[in-house]
Amino acid sequence: TPEAAERLGRDLAALHGTPADAYGTPGRPAYLGSLPLDSPGPADAVTDPADWPAFHAEYRLLPFLRRAVDNGGIGPGDARDVERLCERIDEVAGPPQPPAVIHGDLWSGNVHWTAPSALSAPSGEGDGRARLIDPSAQGGHPETDLALLQLFGCPQLSRILAAYEEIRPVPGRVERVPLHQLQHLLVHAVLFGSGYGAQCGAAARAALG
Repeated sequence: TPEAAERLGRDLAALHGTPADAYGTPGRPAYLGSLPLDSPGPADAVTDPADWPAFHAEYRLLPFLRRAVDNGGIGPGDARDVERLCERIDEVAGPPQPPAVIHGDLWSGNVHWTAPSALSAPSGEGDGRARLIDPSAQGGHPETDLALLQLFGCPQLSRILAAYEEIRPVPGRVERVPLHQLQHLLVHAVLFGSGYGAQCGAAARAALG
């Protein structure tokens, strides 16, 4: 329902208002789908907001780009454009963002909508709220979650984002959507092949403007 979508937007804003100790998951394993996510060790944890662009390039983009190149999931031209984005990521990353708790894999398939009913179960089923499943929880950039909601389409997306931005305005967010979608596109290129590789190149070029 529209009300559930707006509530999800507010709930996401509250989640993203929760500070994380560092970017990534220092000292513990993490996965995005079936693929491992690397992070610096606890002694080298990245905590400075000014260092997020370099962290994102080194730990969230380039490892998946290398795997996609190795298995033929991305062509040479598109791979070069992703590398070019990583080299210039500071130019397009937007304002510094301290590490926040994010879902990390918030595509629409991980948003389950419960049907409202007169009687709610103790679990909350039937209260009409959205349930988020299968997280890749980590310290990250809130715009990544928002961009992933948009990647494959999400019901009531405009209402979710409007309610979110009533609490946490995000100036310039739209221009940065391709940057924040690129990690998941690279993962899809690794897992599913070159159709996604072309989308990776397009996202990198769009992010650079």
